[in-house]
Amino acid sequence: MAKIAFIGLGHMGGGMAPNLAKAGHEIHAFDLSEEALARAVEQGCKRAGSTAEAVSDADVVVTMLPAAQHVLGVYRDQVFGKAPKSALLIDCSTIDVASARTVEEEASAQGYTMVDAPVSGGIAAAASGNLAFMVGGSDEAFERAKPFIEPMAKAVIHAGGAGAGQAAKICNNMILGATMIVTCEAFAMAQKLGLDPAVFHEIASKASGQSWSMSVYTPIPGVGPDTPADHDYDGGFAAALMLKDLKLAMDAAQTAGAYTPLGSEAEQLYQRFVNLGGGSKDFSGIIKMLDDSWKAPENT
Repeated sequence: MAKIAFIGLGHMGGGMAPNLAKAGHEIHAFDLSEEALARAVEQGCKRAGSTAEAVSDADVVVTMLPAAQHVLGVYRDQVFGKAPKSALLIDCSTIDVASARTVEEEASAQGYTMVDAPVSGGIAAAASGNLAFMVGGSDEAFERAKPFIEPMAKAVIHAGGAGAGQAAKICNNMILGATMIVTCEAFAMAQKLGLDPAVFHEIASKASGQSWSMSVYTPIPGVGPDTPADHDYDGGFAAALMLKDLKLAMDAAQTAGAYTPLGSEAEQLYQRFVNLGGGSKDFSGIIKMLDDSWKAPENT
C-alpha cells in the first residue's frame, strides 16, 4: 500500500480521501479548515500540519482545490521540490484547460509524472466511492494513476493528453447545466398544465425526454430518487460551483472558437440565480427561480 498525501478536504475531497484509507493506503491529509481535517482523521486519515509536510515522503499526491490559482500556487510553492521526484501527482480539481496543461508541463520539467483527473458525481458519490474520473495525461501516467483512483470511482476514463480531463469535465458540465435548466422548465410547465409531477416523471423517464437530471437527480421534491430537492436544495452540487464550471466552459469555447449559445444562456441563468442568493443551494434549486417561487431575501 502507498503513502498518499491528500490536499483539500472540502465537500468532495472530504469524501474521497477516506475511501483511499479504506482501501488500505496511508493517507496524510491536510486542509486549511481544522473542522474538515478533523473529519478526515475520524475517518482513517492521518493529520498533516501543512501541505509540505504531507507530501514530504509521499508516493502519491492527490489535490482537490477550489480554483486554478490554488492549484498553481500549491504545486509551485508546496509540492514541487518538496515531494519526492518519484511521487505521482494527481490533481482532481476542476480548473481551466490552459492552467492544467501549464502545471503538468511544469511538473514534467521538474521530473514528476502528473495527471489531471477532475470528477463528476457530486458529494454523495464522493463519499460512496462512485465518482466518474476523466483523466488527462500520457498513457503511462494514466496506467500508473488508475489503481489509486479506482477506490474513489465507479468509472476511470482516459480522456487524452495533458488537460484533456479538464476539457471533458467542462463539456460534460455544460451539458448538465443546460439539461437541468430545461428539465426544471418542463416540470414547471407540466404542473401549470395540470399534470401530476410523479406521472410526468414516469413518462419522461421512459420517453425521449429522459436524462440524468430527469431520472436520477429530479429537481422537485417527492418525485423519483431522493435528491437535494427533498432537502430544500441543501447539499449536492452548489449552484455557485455550476456557475464556475459554466464560466470555464464559456472561456474555453471562446478560446477554441466554438459556438455555444445554450451554454451561454445557461451561464447567464445560473449567474442570475446566484445573484438572487442561490449560490449555496444545489444547482437544481434553479427551478425555484424559473417558476418565480424563489424569494431572495429569505435565502440570503
